[in-house]
Amino acid sequence: MTDTVLDLAGIGIGPFNMSVAAHLDSLPEVKAAFFDRRPTFNWHPGLMLPGAELQNSYLKDLVTAANPTSPWSFMAYLVRHKRFYKFLNCEFDAVYRKETAAYFKWVASSLPSLNFGHEAEQVSFDKDRFTVRFANGSNVQARSLSVGVGTTPSVPDCAAPWLSDTCFHASEIVFRKNALRGKKVAIIGGGQSGCEVFLDLINGAVGDQDRVLWFSRRPNFEPLDASAFTNEYFTPEYSDRFHPLPAALKTLKLAQQKLASDGASPSTLLAIYRRLYELTYLDGCQADLRLMPNREVVAIERQGNSYALTVRNHFDEQLATYHVEAIVLATGYATRTPACLDGLKGRMQFEGPDRYALNADYSVIWDGPASNRIYAVNASRHSHGIADPQMSIAAWRGATIVNSLLGRMHFDLELPPSLVRWGTEDGDTPAALIAEAAE
Repeated sequence: MTDTVLDLAGIGIGPFNMSVAAHLDSLPEVKAAFFDRRPTFNWHPGLMLPGAELQNSYLKDLVTAANPTSPWSFMAYLVRHKRFYKFLNCEFDAVYRKETAAYFKWVASSLPSLNFGHEAEQVSFDKDRFTVRFANGSNVQARSLSVGVGTTPSVPDCAAPWLSDTCFHASEIVFRKNALRGKKVAIIGGGQSGCEVFLDLINGAVGDQDRVLWFSRRPNFEPLDASAFTNEYFTPEYSDRFHPLPAALKTLKLAQQKLASDGASPSTLLAIYRRLYELTYLDGCQADLRLMPNREVVAIERQGNSYALTVRNHFDEQLATYHVEAIVLATGYATRTPACLDGLKGRMQFEGPDRYALNADYSVIWDGPASNRIYAVNASRHSHGIADPQMSIAAWRGATIVNSLLGRMHFDLELPPSLVRWGTEDGDTPAALIAEAAE
């Protein structure tokens, strides 16, 4: 493509690599280019259900937290599209997911460093540079990489053999939901996606013969905890404290904080409850609409045109079988190491399958020169905390990567102490020292 050696080549163009690109746009002396296999940017198109909302503030965009005067902020997008005042007049508690997607698409179509239609097939390293080879036969060389290929739909083992037009992941719901009308449907998964799918199915015309069964392993259909102190988990200060913790302690804390990042929006839960009230008590609807928490789907069998689901109820530890004609898997997403990095895997450190060992600046620990870094975005939940897959600290993380790349503090990321003191600080006396002094 070019004989110029880039300072940074990005593999994958999602919101997080786009944040890095937007920050670098104000630094013309840095040679950077980002590549994606898709022909154009399209953010979760299969999840754009009517009324679906983002669970983050619109101020948590690509740039604002580190560079509020950037031309790539959400506010700049509203002004550019001449709907700033109309947006304010709506008094949104949460932004529509469609609006967020439109903002991302505007940035993606405007930033000159983004290149679509380039599928990275192989990455190699020699002396002081990486070479990225693309499926179209071209290649680029760069001193550092930023890998942001996103996540892939997570499918339970019991459902994997049956993936089809009638058994699919929730990430495809917009494209397939019309085929569900009139069918007996099971939804597996009690998070936000499961909520949105269930609400969408019962918001239409519901007949007495309809059946929608919603299974969740959680003890109830529980809301996202978005209270002030819980939101401290989604700050740079908390991420800085979380990163140095031992791996076992991180795993424990991530489990404890599940509802802070993976609960359902209270507004969506309330809308479901009100719709069920309307259908049941005001319309007299006899449809079989069941919300079933504490359920683990342990087996799925295909029986002609239907599916038999074997389900364990952990409330009373009983097994039951349910028959449906379609299954929607609202079972989340998993991180993955892209195949193009296979040639470098032996030089990189991992903390588990597809879990990079990461420095505080989001660079992968590897045996290459310290000046040649491999940054990983949207792949650090295990190392930096539950905020990683969210937009909450995307702008701060992007600025952290840019500062690391430059080797200087271009973006001022120094923050005052958190209102919550997470770690043992200077002036405190750790218990281990007290015990040692008593001996």
